[in-house]
Amino acid sequence: MIRRLSLTLAAGLLALGATAALAGGSSAPFEQYQPDPALRTVPKSNLEARVRRACAVVQARMTSASEASLERPCGCYASRTMRSLDDAEIEAYRTTGYFNDSARAKALGALDSCKLQRPV
Repeated sequence: MIRRLSLTLAAGLLALGATAALAGGSSAPFEQYQPDPALRTVPKSNLEARVRRACAVVQARMTSASEASLERPCGCYASRTMRSLDDAEIEAYRTTGYFNDSARAKALGALDSCKLQRPV
């Protein structure tokens, strides 16, 4: 399940061409991923917007819903996830473009809290 979760996220992230946002299992699918250099300097609010956008793309693909219909639940997800991350997790996200293991665990909890589907 964790491997499939990572692969689903990798596909969504490639579609965005920018950042990894949703929780995944292993960082292996991202080894060839090159994070957007802008991640290093954008304000935290911009990081949250990127997470929200990635969420909408991935959730829309998984549920066949429109991205617009996912604005509120993905806003919930992005807000909860970004608020829960500590400075080291945010720095790791800025550096790699995806959530590290501890941030992924928090993101999964945010998916559940915001009643979004976990990637399978």
